[in-house]
Amino acid sequence: MNSTPELSVVMPCLNEADTVGICVEKAVRAMRDAGINGEVVVADNGSTDGSQELAREQGARIVDVAERGYGAALMHGIEASDGKYVLMGDADDSYDFLELPKFVDRLREGHDLVQGCRLPRGGGKVLPGAMPFLHRWFGNPVLSALVRLMFRIPINDVYCGMRGFTRKHYDQLDLRSPGMEFATEMIIKSGLHRNSHGTSMSQVPITLHPDGRQQHGPHLRTFRDGWRTLRLFLVFSPKWTFFRPGMVLLAIGVIGYAMALPQVHLFGAALDVHTLLVASLFILMGWQCILLATLARIFTGREGMMPPHEKLEHVTVERGLLFGIVSSVAGAAMVATIVYQWWQSGFGALDYPETMRWVVPGVTLLAIGFQTAMASLMAGVLMMQRSRRIRPIE
Repeated sequence: MNSTPELSVVMPCLNEADTVGICVEKAVRAMRDAGINGEVVVADNGSTDGSQELAREQGARIVDVAERGYGAALMHGIEASDGKYVLMGDADDSYDFLELPKFVDRLREGHDLVQGCRLPRGGGKVLPGAMPFLHRWFGNPVLSALVRLMFRIPINDVYCGMRGFTRKHYDQLDLRSPGMEFATEMIIKSGLHRNSHGTSMSQVPITLHPDGRQQHGPHLRTFRDGWRTLRLFLVFSPKWTFFRPGMVLLAIGVIGYAMALPQVHLFGAALDVHTLLVASLFILMGWQCILLATLARIFTGREGMMPPHEKLEHVTVERGLLFGIVSSVAGAAMVATIVYQWWQSGFGALDYPETMRWVVPGVTLLAIGFQTAMASLMAGVLMMQRSRRIRPIE
């Protein structure tokens, strides 16, 4: 190996004395047999069982990582690596590092990220006892299907921890998750960058072996880490989390208005002002979701968590405030009309079903106007860019 390795194999490690030496030896042997100029970096997360020395004996370079977490270990290990390409994989001997040449071949073809696939859907294989029943037949397939649906990513096994990528691509992603969701964040952000940066993604089938550790079980916690993954999906998809539910709620509210204003009879029931009030609730909830989607998308785009949204470039504080003012004025006019009628009648009793057909929409428009105006001002805060301070010349 010369001073500039082509490949860096990065393994997170926390008390993996049973298997880390085997994994390092396989990675070194695979690179040697394939003629790959590379290195093995073990990112140790505070092992107390001698894992560091066992890995070092097999040719690994040890990077001590004080911050606990799977993602934290990998981020520090990758930052300390020197290779043009990086291959990450667990140090529990469940992944066969002798398969690493197939990842390098795909990376050499020009792919930015090459994901391993353990599931039969992608040509992979899971040996008996290698994956818990719930993970294999429910958790992994369902979450992987959600990734393909929500982010249009051609990956069949989102949870596979063995993957290769270019260091240049990794630096563009600005990954932030210190826990098990680190690997999922990498997949999601890579998918989001496909259109904006022309990111190329591929996958290769691999075989998952039973965990070789004897001293302790897996670090993965099924429900805790499953929820963290789902939460990550929601954070990185304002469209599915806020916008689409908001549009559904708005549609229900509009349909309610269309039936309640003319007092439509449905299955023998007269839809009147009570229906109008409930429809207004749906409209307000839907509009709130749409505003949250806009704010979330502005924030994630500004912070580099997601590529900027082209349509939001036309969103300005002034346009939002103008819409809010117009909506508020229209709502106030409707309410004022009924107040005027009330004054004309000497502040006596009003025709409740008739007047509420003006008051409920008027109050709804007032609320929408206020929400929009406040959200527009918040959008202005989120749109503010950090400015560099220029030091005066001394």
